[in-house]
Amino acid sequence: MRILITGASGRIGRATYISLSAEHEVIGFDRAPSSTSDIVGSIEDADSIRAALRGVDAVIHIAAMHAPHVGHSTEEAFEATNVAATGRLARLAEEAGARTLVFTSTTALYGSASTPNDRAAWIDEETVPLPRTIYHRTKLRAEALLHELAQKSRLSVTVIRMSRCFPEPAPIMAAYRLHRGIDVRDVADAHATAALASLPGFRRYVVSGSTPFLPEDTERLLTNASEVIALRCPELAETFRRRKWKLPNSIDRVYSPALAMDELDWKPKYGFEEVLAQLDRRSLEVLPPRSNWRMDE
Repeated sequence: MRILITGASGRIGRATYISLSAEHEVIGFDRAPSSTSDIVGSIEDADSIRAALRGVDAVIHIAAMHAPHVGHSTEEAFEATNVAATGRLARLAEEAGARTLVFTSTTALYGSASTPNDRAAWIDEETVPLPRTIYHRTKLRAEALLHELAQKSRLSVTVIRMSRCFPEPAPIMAAYRLHRGIDVRDVADAHATAALASLPGFRRYVVSGSTPFLPEDTERLLTNASEVIALRCPELAETFRRRKWKLPNSIDRVYSPALAMDELDWKPKYGFEEVLAQLDRRSLEVLPPRSNWRMDE
């Protein structure tokens, strides 16, 4: 397949480019030059997009403005990049004969729905988002625009709502892999799988690490997370004990990737054990623990 990846210089874009390039013809597109940007251009430039789309079978659209831009860029800039440019890309992709578009979205758009007062939120594709910021709102509007387009055209669209995958202190990352975090390589594989599957119509998936928790755990996760972790994932509890790290007292949300695992036949490979292995080999993917994460001697 010939696959266009927008945002190919970024973290997710690079990983997705690498995941696909061994077996497919991949064209990386980004405004920032890099080893994974075959075409340097703006996602808002229609002529550059048309040129990049020639002969393309699938598009993976990762380029966007993100949470760090909130407060530093205008709402108009968010709308132009995250909504208008996404719609234009999808229309041009359909005109160019592409069969599939995979859109990178975020679990952040669930907003206030992720933090109920009486229990941890169990987040899946049926959860109604309650967006808080312009970043959340524009991602949600872009999803709605793509849904409408998929209903009116032959372009199939898959939305990947991905959870956290950036470097953080190791104890945080390891615990997050149980309920709200994921390895960047697993995110890339989910994008690649969706692009190659070419599922018809419009689909939306929560993509996060495998969770050992169950919906019936949500009340105790909010009030006594360490007890639930010891029950559902004793290996992590023992690892934290040996490393003298404190388990979290409260977990406020669980992102469930069950639908993506079922319909895409995709499975996250890198759990909390990989976080610890990366820490031990001093990988740049993991930050060292802070002193306040250690239990009293």
